[in-house]
Amino acid sequence: MDTDLARAWVQAIAVAVGRHRDHLTQLDSAIGDADHGTNLDRGFTAAATGVADLSADTVGAVLTTTGTILVSTIGGASGPLYGGAFRALGKVLDTPVAEPLAFAEALAAGLADIQKLGTAVPGDKTMIDAYAPAVAAFEERARQGADFATAATAAADAAEEGMRSTTPLQARKGRASYLGARSVGHQDPGATSTALIFRSLADTAASA
Repeated sequence: MDTDLARAWVQAIAVAVGRHRDHLTQLDSAIGDADHGTNLDRGFTAAATGVADLSADTVGAVLTTTGTILVSTIGGASGPLYGGAFRALGKVLDTPVAEPLAFAEALAAGLADIQKLGTAVPGDKTMIDAYAPAVAAFEERARQGADFATAATAAADAAEEGMRSTTPLQARKGRASYLGARSVGHQDPGATSTALIFRSLADTAASA
């Protein structure tokens, strides 16, 4: 990944979230505050605008800027979670070009940041259920010597599988946990938006 790909990724996320905004909000209306799609759309639209003309010498500069904008524009818990993850990625990737293994390390740092803040683990019916398997899949392919696009596609596939796995789970974290057994049968909105982020990465890398 170079700075152009990082910028294109953020812009692709903004497009994907905008396209799926109503679906994300619908999912959130069942087990949350019914604002996930609206909040993420506002945040990533602002981030895409913010990095469009950013003079960045490193991948990290693009992603750190993205994270900072997300924290300041997304309400609720999502801003610190998504924004913190992007800033964690940016901190690791202080380089003009990030090879697959370096990006895997950055993804792991993002995961650690989310878990530190949200204290969730796989199976809690949160974004972690999509993010954690995506990180594992990307790292596995990177260690096998795969190129960036191949690793990103594996990560997106794993994130989507993790997203679907949240439907039968009972939420143990976040607002959805207040519903108890009533949270069963609903796909988690955070896992869904996380899957969109990883699919955007895969699509952007494949077309680069």
